[in-house]
Amino acid sequence: MAPILIAVARRVHLMAPILITGLAVLMLASSCAGTKHEVVIKNTWSIVVDDLHTGNKSYNDFQPSEFRLPDGATGAESLAFDRRGEGPYTGVSDGRIFKWVRNKSGANGVWITFAYNANYINLPICKKVSGDETVCGRPLGVQFFHKTGELYIADAYLGLMKVGPRGGMAKVLATEADGVPFTFVNGLDIDQSTGDVYFTDSSTKYQRRNNTQVMFNRDTTGRLLKYDARTRRVTVLKSGLPYPNGVAVSSDQRSVVVAHTWPSQAFTYWFKGPKAGQYELFADLPGYPDNVRRDNNGGYWFALNQEKVGFNPKTHEVTPPPPGTPHLVGIQINSNGTELAVLTAPKGVTLSDVAVRNGMQMWLGSVELDYVGLFDHTMIQ
Repeated sequence: MAPILIAVARRVHLMAPILITGLAVLMLASSCAGTKHEVVIKNTWSIVVDDLHTGNKSYNDFQPSEFRLPDGATGAESLAFDRRGEGPYTGVSDGRIFKWVRNKSGANGVWITFAYNANYINLPICKKVSGDETVCGRPLGVQFFHKTGELYIADAYLGLMKVGPRGGMAKVLATEADGVPFTFVNGLDIDQSTGDVYFTDSSTKYQRRNNTQVMFNRDTTGRLLKYDARTRRVTVLKSGLPYPNGVAVSSDQRSVVVAHTWPSQAFTYWFKGPKAGQYELFADLPGYPDNVRRDNNGGYWFALNQEKVGFNPKTHEVTPPPPGTPHLVGIQINSNGTELAVLTAPKGVTLSDVAVRNGMQMWLGSVELDYVGLFDHTMIQ
């Protein structure tokens, strides 16, 4: 049974294109812990909205747009939009940052290379699809500081990086904190009021290419870090963490929510107010989270690798979920930790990022797919 968990762990950051054939969204209102998800699984993409006042559901099937990545690239792990609303921008498997540029009508567009690291320019191997990511880099979390237009990049191997609003070669800002080198730089978000960058080093023992070991060995060497925009120094906010992954600064800019891929939980780190410095449980999650993003209402969308499975760390035995259990790829939670929605998909599909824009668009990124997906629907919250 061990291969089941191997698949769970690998899907968080290894890349193998998978065709999505269907998806459903169910709007709920319940506690995250122990929730039973009643989801109608369809063979087409669908959004299922639950009216919390009347209890009625509306089912809406539609075909999503697919923006395929060029040059054999895969793995749009994180999505970002600039201060003009252009994008998305995303890091891909060969170490570059792409930007989606729409044509004048807005109906179509093209991916262009927006940014790259020095190795992509200087080393021929990095221009190959099979390039070594430990050398060529692997950008994961990406987000803009809107005041300056600069894009910050969490590269799993090269460290915390930054590129100007016109793109080009990104420069490395930091490769260590408190004398300990970064090993697996992962999620990233920015406090738009200060420019400070909050990011994770998922492990100080295992690189991204060995991320299965983080799961199997229950590694707790991860760190939550802060890059101070004024002093240009990195400080360790919290260490000894189990697989910290995505991060999102709260809408009131007083805290940051951190997704832990295992043990399938989210925590809040308070950096302002009476709880400053505290790290407390925000929600138990029904699956293995990757990135977390703010929604339009002060809550969060967590992209999920899949629903939780039972695992014995001593024997590596896996207990799969009961037959018929919905395959979860996303969950929406409000600022109080209450579940509002779940995304489900056919088995084998994973998501790494769920980014909601303008209350109408839901952009979907995956470290495994060769395209970025888009729902464009007025019912998305």
